[in-house]
Amino acid sequence: MWLKPEEVLLKNALKLWLMERSNDYFVLQRRRGYGEEGGGGLTGLLVGTLDSVLDSTAKVAPFRILHQTPDSQVYLSIACGANREEITKHWDWLEQNIMKTLSVFDSNEDITNFVQGKIRLPISSESTDPSDNFEVQSLRSQKECSKTVSTEALMTVFHPQNLETLNSKMLKEKMKEQSWKILFAECGRGVSMFRTKKTRDLVVRGIPETLRGELWMLFSGAVNDMATNPGYYAEVVEQSLGTSNLATEEIERDLRRSLPEHPAFQSDTGISALRRVLTAYAYRNPKIGYCQAMNILTSVLLLYAKEEEAFWLLVAVCERMLPDYFNRRIIGALVDQAVFEELIRDHLPQLTEHMTDMTFFSSVSLSWFLTLFISVLPIESAVNVVDCFFYDGIKAILQLGLAILDYNLDKLLTCKDDAEAVTALNRFFDNVTNKDSPLPSNVQQCSNVSDEKNSHTRVDITDLIRESNEKYGNICYEDIHSMRCRNRLYVIQTLEETTKQNVLRVVSQDVNLSLHELDELYVIFKKELFLSCYWCLGCQVLKHHDPSLPYLEQYQIDCQQFRALYHLLSPWAHSANRDSLALWTFRLLDENSDCLINFKEFSSAIDIMYNGSFTEKIKLLFKMHIPPAYTEVKSKDASKGDELSKEELLYFSQLHVMSFLLVSKPANEKEAESAKHSPEKGKGKIDIQAYLSQWQDELFKKEENIKDLPRMNQSQFIQFSKTLYNLFHEDPEEESLYQAIAVVTSLLLRMEEVGRKLHSPTSSAKGFSGTVCASGRPSEEKIGSHLEKDPSSLREEPQWSFAFEQILASLLNEPALVRFFEKPIDVKAMLENAKTCQLRSRTKMQIP
Repeated sequence: MWLKPEEVLLKNALKLWLMERSNDYFVLQRRRGYGEEGGGGLTGLLVGTLDSVLDSTAKVAPFRILHQTPDSQVYLSIACGANREEITKHWDWLEQNIMKTLSVFDSNEDITNFVQGKIRLPISSESTDPSDNFEVQSLRSQKECSKTVSTEALMTVFHPQNLETLNSKMLKEKMKEQSWKILFAECGRGVSMFRTKKTRDLVVRGIPETLRGELWMLFSGAVNDMATNPGYYAEVVEQSLGTSNLATEEIERDLRRSLPEHPAFQSDTGISALRRVLTAYAYRNPKIGYCQAMNILTSVLLLYAKEEEAFWLLVAVCERMLPDYFNRRIIGALVDQAVFEELIRDHLPQLTEHMTDMTFFSSVSLSWFLTLFISVLPIESAVNVVDCFFYDGIKAILQLGLAILDYNLDKLLTCKDDAEAVTALNRFFDNVTNKDSPLPSNVQQCSNVSDEKNSHTRVDITDLIRESNEKYGNICYEDIHSMRCRNRLYVIQTLEETTKQNVLRVVSQDVNLSLHELDELYVIFKKELFLSCYWCLGCQVLKHHDPSLPYLEQYQIDCQQFRALYHLLSPWAHSANRDSLALWTFRLLDENSDCLINFKEFSSAIDIMYNGSFTEKIKLLFKMHIPPAYTEVKSKDASKGDELSKEELLYFSQLHVMSFLLVSKPANEKEAESAKHSPEKGKGKIDIQAYLSQWQDELFKKEENIKDLPRMNQSQFIQFSKTLYNLFHEDPEEESLYQAIAVVTSLLLRMEEVGRKLHSPTSSAKGFSGTVCASGRPSEEKIGSHLEKDPSSLREEPQWSFAFEQILASLLNEPALVRFFEKPIDVKAMLENAKTCQLRSRTKMQIP
């Protein structure tokens, strides 16, 4: 039977039990004297006598299974059996079920907790077999183990201070602690402590390891965050447990790269704590999620702070002390690099003159800012830099960067290229020491080569930090803030220009517009997007802007913004039903049905209107008048004619999502299609293979075959004819165009009538044919007169329809129509006029 896990001291039990089976985690034992020939000799006789004189309720079962805790004499009894068959059944079940699961755990403590939970659950539910609901119990037990939060800093676990073996470094460490205690007595301790010159001097010398976590929390303000959010971290850890997305995948990939030389992160204890903190923060702040360099910083925080404290320190760094550093575009780091370059020009002009290309400093210093020098300095020296950072903020990093360049000034001035300069700086970092560090020699990263063999001068980190304060301490926070504001605009403009160039490079391959024309069109497109936000206080369009998305998807417009651009740019914008045309064009371009289109989709339609051939333009109009683009449009306010309100426009733009797709596809098929075309929808993580498949389909996309286009039915053809009529209004050849469209529609209807007579004695197209032929100028009322006079005819007679080839062939027979659609368009003039009218039209829209 299964037992409630209890500790057994194996050392005192070896003489009473014999081992029959064992593996890495379990031991099956038999009581001496049971099942042996001759009773097991004298020892078996004694054990049997002992068992027989005991009360029957206390008799010991002859078989038992223990869970062994590695490297310990304490085992856990988890099962017993009255016979070999019973205990063997339990053993086999453990090997088949439990053993397979234990390999996924990071630490021996988690394994023991899992086994205890696994055995206790069936006992509490009065189950006789733990195999009941194994999946549910396994997940619950794993969750309980994984959410265990460490309550000690890793340094106290892996490098405890031994007071019995005090050396000179430990004595200096104790002297530092005493100095801080004196300061606490004079200036207070905790949030009430005053910051004085003495405080700064003590920070420059390096904070004692026993006080480092406490003072980091105090100087950063994280102590206030943790105090005002009790229990928050434990809740986030539990909620984030088991989540799977791009951030968690990146975290798992980088866990073993975080201070891999430190013993704390060569063990499951440190790796598990690092995983919990990073995953919890990614869950808390999905806009940042996880960014490289966060793992390095967090690993150092965990060395000196408790796990929950490390989490709040990370919050303080990412959200207050280094804003916009840890995201896809690292804008904050780029801004501070620009500030750093400006300081170099002010304080080290000779280096600026020698280094004509200032981008060298940006490339070499990026890791300095992102990791606070942790990635370039030995760990024992880097923690002193972190001390100063939490006390002085980014000012400490800028000062230290200047001091490092100043110290290596002579070497850098003799370098002939960037590679030589990088090598000189790397050699300098390798020789930065911390002579007062109490860390064991196996943890310190500084080169162990003796000074006699090492030609490079050793530099103590304390001296370097002190020199940075003395030389560049006059840099004040107000100046840094001013330079940040000044350079931020430049950095963002540079990033936006890069985005634009990448978009234009991709789009230019698929359109006939020149690069200059595309550039002008992109400016108009983006300007309309931001004007919408400026003039409409409740506009939610910026929610669609995500800098982490691919370049083409960063800026997208909705139907309202597309209508405004259509009115400005389309050569067909003079049409009376231009709102309907804009709506149908938008619905046609919105292939993924998210009610948004990007610049590539937008420019493809504009390019056809400007530079498309006769066939391409007719095909565009044809596709606009068939589903999924086409929908019947009617304004609620008859006085506005064909003009649509904003609410009506948004309603009709979403109509195909709610109706057409629902009708055309069953639910399960629709979900499968969505999952097929969207790598992120319906999944917890991004499917890279799906992205590659989409990219391949895009590369090998063939020209659309006109034979694949669906036929246009009766009501759609009527609207198509109305649209053509509206396009010809006020054209110099207006009369001939009306006559031409009358001839075309008449011809098409007669062709349909002949075809219908072969199958039916009557023709529903006859009435419409007569209507069109009666006048060379078919007004919209006349086009639909037959339907209005006899609406029942649509129900009584089968609907007629036309293929695209029929319509195209009929239109090609009319020279006036061909001339109209092949008329060259002055693209430059259209774009210039759009730029001039864009702001003016937006202003008029806001004036009541």
